[in-house]
Formats: sequence, structure tokens, C-alpha cells
Amino acid sequence: MAESNYQPADRRPIAARETRWANRTADWLARRGASANFISVLGLLAGCAAGACLAATNQLDDWPQRAAWLVGALCVQLRLVANLLDGMVALASGQASRIGELFNDVPDRFADAAICIGLGYSAGGRPDLGYLAACAALLTAYVRVLGKAAGAGSDFSGPMAKQQRMFLVTVTGVFLGLTPTDWQTAVPLPALVLGVIAVGSLLTALRRLLRIGRTLQSTGS
Repeated sequence: MAESNYQPADRRPIAARETRWANRTADWLARRGASANFISVLGLLAGCAAGACLAATNQLDDWPQRAAWLVGALCVQLRLVANLLDGMVALASGQASRIGELFNDVPDRFADAAICIGLGYSAGGRPDLGYLAACAALLTAYVRVLGKAAGAGSDFSGPMAKQQRMFLVTVTGVFLGLTPTDWQTAVPLPALVLGVIAVGSLLTALRRLLRIGRTLQSTGS
């Protein structure tokens, strides 16, 4: 197994990274020569599958629609699992590299967009809000990368970072997949969730920008 001296400058703080199942899974994959970059690509595919399932709910009804909601929610979580394991496998197997940073980050942006836009085209969604939420999510990542490039490090703060966005989408899929229809008609939940994601992401981008500015000022950069 090839060893690498490269160490990522900073990593997203994820509590699940310290769990036994995550470490055992990452070690198992590393011992079998799994490619960390390929795991990142699998995360992108899971995100695109989630977006497709969510959008499909607008063309389905009854149990097929419920199945699409639940599969979409599952794919969102699979995307997050891939996002968790790719970095862990890279470090455990000595695959960490600068090109790996691209594989770790770029697919995430496409997955975010696919999921938000897919929810926008879902039953009860609004395409305009889907695109707005996708753009706002991309803005949070842009500000984070800008801060890192300027020397302030990566700011992963919320209130609407990736984990919070994906939590809301997952809860939406599970709720609409399992609850009685009467519970779902009062409020168009997908549109509401997209509005929350859009506004929350804009606030997150602004908060990160202010924090980055303070950091650069304090260090004289």
C-alpha cells in the first residue's frame, strides 16, 4: 500500500468520524485497496440518484411515490457516508493527496445541486426555489474555499452547512414517504424546506464571510 506524507490542512468536523463503525469500515476498505477518489465519485452518484428520485415523485402517486421519497432520502444518507469515508480511507491507506482534495470537494458541489434541484421538481416542490437553494449552497462552499485560499482556513460553520441541508432533505423524504396523506396536504413541505435551505445558506455564507474577515484582520493578513 502506497504511503503519502501529504496531510490535508483542515477537515470538516464530523462526529461520526470518531465512531467505531466508521473507523472499522474505513480500515476494512483501506486494507482492500479501495480508492478514496472512487468513493468520492460514488458519493456524487448517490447525490444524483437522490435528486432523480426526489424529482420522480412529481410523476408518481400512491406507493411508488412513497418509495421514491424513501429511496431519495436513503441516497442522501449514502452520499454523506461516502463523504465521510473517502477522507478516512485516504488517510488510512496513504492515498491523501492534493488531487484528492479536488475529488473530495468538487463532486460535493454537483451532489448538492442535484439534490436541491431534484427536490425543487418534486411533488410539492418549486423549481425556482430548488435552483435558488442550489446556488445558495454553492455560495457557502465558495466562501469557505475563499477563506482557505486567503489564509484563514476552512470555515465549516452553520447554521446551514452541508449536514444541516442534507438532514432537512432526509427528514422531508422520510416524512412524505411514511406519513398519512392527510398530514402532507396542509403545507407544501418540499417548497418550505427549500426556502429554509436557501435563506439559511445565505446566512451561513454571510456568517462565514464575517468570521473569515475577522480572522484575517486579527492575523494581519
